[in-house]
Amino acid sequence: MSLTIERKTAVIERLKVCLINKFNNYRPETENMPFHYRLLGKDRMALFSFIQSLNTTFGSSIYEPIALELAEGRFKRAQMQVNPNNLVSSGAQRKIQEIMDEITTARREPNSKLEIAEIREVCQEGDVHTVTLRKFDIFLEGFDGSLHFMDIKTVKPNIGGFEDYKRMLLTWVAAELQRNPNIEVHPYIAIPYNPYEPNEYNRWTMRGIFDLSKEVLVATEMWDFIGGIGSYKDLLDCFEIAGTELRPIIDHYFERFK
Repeated sequence: MSLTIERKTAVIERLKVCLINKFNNYRPETENMPFHYRLLGKDRMALFSFIQSLNTTFGSSIYEPIALELAEGRFKRAQMQVNPNNLVSSGAQRKIQEIMDEITTARREPNSKLEIAEIREVCQEGDVHTVTLRKFDIFLEGFDGSLHFMDIKTVKPNIGGFEDYKRMLLTWVAAELQRNPNIEVHPYIAIPYNPYEPNEYNRWTMRGIFDLSKEVLVATEMWDFIGGIGSYKDLLDCFEIAGTELRPIIDHYFERFK
């Protein structure tokens, strides 16, 4: 099922608003770059600087608002930048450490369903500790009461951080289960697009740490999960339409730097 015309229109308008807001709040680099300016031109350097700035905030300024637009009507609740519960039991902390030790020493294969079940068994055992957790980039509550939370990563995540990412997912689970041990929870690492297309996404670096079939959503998997089957393809079309409609505004903006 692809996006409806109404949903596509809403996505396109949301995209245009997001980008125009970015332009309105953007201030170009003020440092003097005499060699670059003379070789490439101030307008091209200004565009390059803007693209760099946009790339660093693409998740919060573009992907997250668009995800909420796609999720409307498909989920009971959809929010971005949500604070998780910050309480975790000592029993859950010990279990998470046990899971991480076994995974990092290759004594067990990652299995999200099993790991969540093991944490659920001890989620309210022992003392309760306050922990510092990063926000959910995307928080979705299904009409069946299930919770889905995503951490949106760059398309080529830092390999050195994989163990920390995995621990974060498990701790998110423990914190939500501490609040409600009966809730159904699903944590994800979400990667908005595949930079290797038409080849498959290079997941081998994640193998052994993540349950690739349950914890990692890449490109089509991510967007079709949020918006329904066909959403990723339709979303690319929406980006192209929004870009075409905004091109005169973009060109006019950078003319000032010539």
